Amino acid sequence: MSDLATLLAQARTAHENLMAGAGDQVRIHRPGPAVFDQATGGETPGADLVLYEGMARVKPAGLIKGTEVQAGEREIRLRDYEVAVPWAATVPPGEVIRPGDELLVLAGADPRMTGLVLHVTGRQFSSLATAWRIYAEDREA
Repeated sequence: MSDLATLLAQARTAHENLMAGAGDQVRIHRPGPAVFDQATGGETPGADLVLYEGMARVKPAGLIKGTEVQAGEREIRLRDYEVAVPWAATVPPGEVIRPGDELLVLAGADPRMTGLVLHVTGRQFSSLATAWRIYAEDREA
C-alpha cells in the first residue's frame, strides 16, 4: 500500500470514528410514487426506496441564516446542511443518491435534530475524500 493510500485509510477510519462519536444516524430514501387507492378514491404514498441507512455527521453548511423564498402561496426558509457518511457507504445496485431524495435524521447527539427531514440538493465524489458528502436543505415553512 502506498503512503497516500495508507494515509487515506487512516483518515477515513478517523472520520468514521468521529461520526460514531457524534451518534448521528440517518436514512436517505427516495419517496415512492403515489398509488391510487380504489377504496378511498385517493392516493396513498408508495413504498420508499431506502438508499442508505446508518451513521453520519450532520452539520449546518456555513452560517445557518437561511434564504427566504416564495413557494406557491407560502414563504419558506431554506437552510443548507452538509451530511457526511462513510466513504465506503454503498447504495442499492443501479441507484445513486440524487437531488430530490430525502434524508431523515433518525438520531443524534443533539436530540432536537431527530426527525429533521432534509431534501438532497447534491453530492460530492472524490477519490481523496475522507467521507462521502451529501448536500441537503431544510425547507422550513
